[in-house]
Amino acid sequence: MCEANAYLVEDGKEELLLEMVDKVVPQEDGLMLEDIFGRRKLIKAKIKELALVDHRIILEKE
Repeated sequence: MCEANAYLVEDGKEELLLEMVDKVVPQEDGLMLEDIFGRRKLIKAKIKELALVDHRIILEKE
């Protein structure tokens, strides 16, 4: 499978935002994350790191 888990880094700690993310779509007001079931989450953040072999998307708040 190609999906990844999305994490938000705050104060040096990672918090799981959404599992099995299939899409990351830039929006005017942040990033839209969508999982394989169609659930969506909009977050005001930027991509810090994509570790696709490890299935991880690391985000930082803007």
